[in-house]
Amino acid sequence: MAKRVIRIDNDPILRKKSREVSKIDDRIKVLIEDMYETMDYADGVGLAAPQVGTLRRVITVDDRDGTRFALINPEIICSEGTQLGNEGCLSLPNKQGKVKRANEVKVKYIDINGEEKEIQAVEYLARILQHEIDHLNGILYSDIADEMYEITEDSEDEEEQI
Repeated sequence: MAKRVIRIDNDPILRKKSREVSKIDDRIKVLIEDMYETMDYADGVGLAAPQVGTLRRVITVDDRDGTRFALINPEIICSEGTQLGNEGCLSLPNKQGKVKRANEVKVKYIDINGEEKEIQAVEYLARILQHEIDHLNGILYSDIADEMYEITEDSEDEEEQI
C-alpha cells in the first residue's frame, strides 16, 4: 500500500468524468488499498479515485461509525428528502460550504469481489456517498454550495473532510 498525493482544486483532473471499471484486477485492488491509506492519513471520511489522479469510477468510504467499504461504478438509483449541511473536502483544503443534498439515497455498486450490491444510506452516510459520486462526474461541492467559508485551525464547526 502507498499513500498517494491528493489533487487540489485547480487540478484539471478533478473536473473530468471518470471511466467505468470493466474488470476488477490487481491494479484496481491496489488503487483501493492506496485510497484507504491516503484517506486515513488525511483523516477523511471519503475519497474518490480522481482525487488521487485516477479517472476511474471508484470511491472509498469510512463514516467513522462502522461503515467502511469501497464502491466500484457507484450509481444513485433513487433519492428522497433533503438535508442542508456543512461539507469539507480533501481537495479543497481550508474551505467549507453549506450544501443541500438528498437525505436518503439508494446506491448500486460493485464491491471489490465483483459482486453487485446496493446500499440504502441516510443523513451523513448519504451525504458522503453523494459527495464522492459527484467527484466521479467532475463536480466539486463548491460548485453546488449555497455558501462557502474559509476555515481556520480554531474553527469550532469544522466538518470532517469528505
